[in-house]
Amino acid sequence: MGRRRQSVTIRHVAADAGVSLQTVSRVINKEPNVRPEMMARVQASIEKLGYVPSIAAQRMGGSRSYLIVALNDRERTIADWRSRQGTDWVDQMLLGGMLTCAEHGYRLIVELVDTHSDHIERELMGAVAALQPDGVILTPPHSENVLITRLLDHHGISFARIGSLKDGSGFALTMDDERAARLATEHLAELGHRRIGFIAGSTEYELSGWRVAGWRAAMAALGLGVDGLLAQGDFSYESGRRAAATLLSSEDPPTAIIGSNDQMTLATLEVARERGLDIPADLSLVSFDDTPIVRFTHPPLTAIVQPIAEVAARAVELIIAQKAGRPTPGEPIVVPASLVARGSSAPARTLADQPSKSLLRP
Repeated sequence: MGRRRQSVTIRHVAADAGVSLQTVSRVINKEPNVRPEMMARVQASIEKLGYVPSIAAQRMGGSRSYLIVALNDRERTIADWRSRQGTDWVDQMLLGGMLTCAEHGYRLIVELVDTHSDHIERELMGAVAALQPDGVILTPPHSENVLITRLLDHHGISFARIGSLKDGSGFALTMDDERAARLATEHLAELGHRRIGFIAGSTEYELSGWRVAGWRAAMAALGLGVDGLLAQGDFSYESGRRAAATLLSSEDPPTAIIGSNDQMTLATLEVARERGLDIPADLSLVSFDDTPIVRFTHPPLTAIVQPIAEVAARAVELIIAQKAGRPTPGEPIVVPASLVARGSSAPARTLADQPSKSLLRP
């Protein structure tokens, strides 16, 4: 039997590159003020020797744990997983967060915490004590939970708040939901729709208000009224059915509806068909999220594409930069959403009741 190959350590890298252990450590940890030629020499030795940094060794070498924890809402996440309906918020967050962590020698761990729990402080501090993360990524509604943000701030833990612009500590990141709702509304107006309904998401989420505000602002800018065109949901499929039924049962129903997430928009699609409406000939639909399932409906749904992976990646970069002592921005970070047009939105059936002037003002 051959001898077991000796594992490559940081000492081997330092000897091969002809530099100190401290220099190799600074390169591995991507610390500032390392000369480019020195970094290239160390990286060449790492690749030549096949050295893989050990998180345990990195943690022993300083105050960093090289772990970032993403906190997601337990109840909603488990419900999405069990329903197997194509929701991919966590997948996209892992895509952006894990890949960016890997570039910097970090690891990303997802923890589920119930934001409504009476034991949230104990749950959160238990996870923090066990993992000792360098930073925490908060997703809605955790990003708006003052108890959570205060606890993290009190313990000196860097954190990023996705989907919250409330005053307070931590990095605030947004996909500019208000602008996204304006995009959806303007898209439908350009197709000749004047009665554009909106199904709002849960009031527990700050971003729900942003989306309603964006829709209202766009309608006002277009000279269109909103009376009887707003229905309240809570992001669930069932609430979408109720909201769609309310809008479509009105005396002057909308010719287009924007749903604040895919589940509520899918519910609207079903309610419309139950009433004999053709999509998009009788009713155009625009959704938020753009999860996989909306691309395979008939017709595929026009949707606001949320850049979740990009936002998670940016959150990781900010936490790592702050931990390394590098400058970080003080203002909120905006990673804008976009709209992709598909078969669920089309020109309004009749323009007979349109005003003579163009809906879209210069």
